[in-house]
Amino acid sequence: MKVNVLGVSDEVIRFVVEECDVALANALRRTMIAEVPTMAIDDIFYFDNSSVVPDEVLAHRIGMVPLKTDLDHYVLPERCDCGAELGCPKCRVALTLDIKAGAGSRVVYSGDIVSADPGTTPVSQYIPLAKLAPGQAIRFEAYAQLGRGKINSKWSPVSMAIYQNVAEITSTDKALIKACATDCPRAVIPVSATKIRVVDVQSFNRTDSCKQLLGEGSLREHMKENEFAFTVESTGALKPERIVAEAVKILEEKLVELTKKLDGGEVHEEILDFEAPQEVGRKLYAVGTGDFDEEEEGEGEEEGGPPFEEP
Repeated sequence: MKVNVLGVSDEVIRFVVEECDVALANALRRTMIAEVPTMAIDDIFYFDNSSVVPDEVLAHRIGMVPLKTDLDHYVLPERCDCGAELGCPKCRVALTLDIKAGAGSRVVYSGDIVSADPGTTPVSQYIPLAKLAPGQAIRFEAYAQLGRGKINSKWSPVSMAIYQNVAEITSTDKALIKACATDCPRAVIPVSATKIRVVDVQSFNRTDSCKQLLGEGSLREHMKENEFAFTVESTGALKPERIVAEAVKILEEKLVELTKKLDGGEVHEEILDFEAPQEVGRKLYAVGTGDFDEEEEGEGEEEGGPPFEEP
């Protein structure tokens, strides 16, 4: 496989993977969404909550606040040797909040949460959690730990992870090729004077030059089955390039584990073909599971007619 990085920012990475089938592309996407761990608040102990927001609603809001994550310093709770219910400094971070409104009302933001680890803080300081009326207060102690998005979406490191087929268009009209590449800089990558590659389907075909280049055909006719353009947007918990790297590492570990089990003969029983139910008359029978035959159907009709009669 070949990987070509199209662009990287603090929040988004765009890259193209060549010589890759759709199964592997989707496996990489799902791994980034559900397997790459991040920090999120999972336990919270209230000392005071006199706001109008119920405890469970406030806890849900707090849990969904993305936290900056240091994967090199912390381990997943199931891999930690502490055995403690609330974890230890190797697998969890303590966070506190102590806010009371004075004579006026006050909005409580994610930036009011104080972390014991300066490296594990809310990604944004301006996520509103609750509004306090005069005299109301919120005080709690919470514990954040690593988790995976497949358990709860609050641990997912991405707000978007998509891929789409890359299209390649060739034309002898060099001026039209150049005009399309100029009009759609985000969607089109020039390959040569007579060839372009479309890496963003949504941004393509919105200008006159691109429409003329396609003519009466469609972009689908030019798509390559073994080349995909990925767009990955981070929640801010991890750098987008780190998300991709961790997903590849996790996927590789899974494949190595699968190979070992296959080589060691650790396989399940043979998977049989799925037996789809078939409708027989006005009854539903699973193939090979019933003794229903035409003779029985005839007998049923003679005694009492068909089980369901048309109105």
